[in-house]
Amino acid sequence: MTDAADNELPTILAKILTRKREEIAERRQAVSEQEWLARAKTQSAPRGFVSALNACIDGGDPAVIAEIKKASPSRGVIREDFRPAEIAIDYAAAGASCLSVLTDADYFQGHEDYLIAVREACDLPVIRKDFIIDGYQIAEARGIGADCILLIVAALDDAQLKDLHQQATALGMDVLVEVHDIFELERALMLDLPLVGINNRDLRTFETSLDTTFELLKRIPQGVTVVTESGINTRDDVARMREYDVNAFLVGEAFMREEEPGSALRRMFF
Repeated sequence: MTDAADNELPTILAKILTRKREEIAERRQAVSEQEWLARAKTQSAPRGFVSALNACIDGGDPAVIAEIKKASPSRGVIREDFRPAEIAIDYAAAGASCLSVLTDADYFQGHEDYLIAVREACDLPVIRKDFIIDGYQIAEARGIGADCILLIVAALDDAQLKDLHQQATALGMDVLVEVHDIFELERALMLDLPLVGINNRDLRTFETSLDTTFELLKRIPQGVTVVTESGINTRDDVARMREYDVNAFLVGEAFMREEEPGSALRRMFF
């Protein structure tokens, strides 16, 4: 997506993408894309992210992508005592299907080292959650061991979305394609996707509404695994989603605010 196109984006996303382009240029100076691809070849094979979710769902259980996140633009610092590997172990013991790790430094206080530590700490598949807009980041993701990446439709044009999706799958990674509204969903469905994330947060107001998932769900073909993201805070929220046959959830803040994130996961889902 071009700088000109950024003018049509919500202010916070436009700012993040501007900074992300600068960051990618800086990173290229330190480590080339070819070097990341070489490191990717030394990694163990990607753990199946989509297959882990579907195995839980097929067994009748909710599939939980438990997020490891220190801060966010809307909430500031969420967790001062931030120990990613310990949190990962806690989540795994509580029944998480997969893990999500924020690697954006400027707006989420994330880091690639957090993902590396998390993947070493347990056997669950891990998604790199960042604002991925360049093939360099795809190579980097696999080079640090990510099993899946996030592609945010709002941040990409159609050509970028297709190219980045192809690059990720060529490296063996799964892709969670995230949408916020019907227009983004229509663009996403032009790809042959096994996995779609519906983010219930309005990027312009930061307000969340679970109705976003219920409305978009009607447009998603059979056979696509749907992940509902943002605004899942209670057992009632989970029950409501499952009534609509939405059985995959990405939850972060509701867990990270608690002293024991794994216990919070268990209370909400099991």
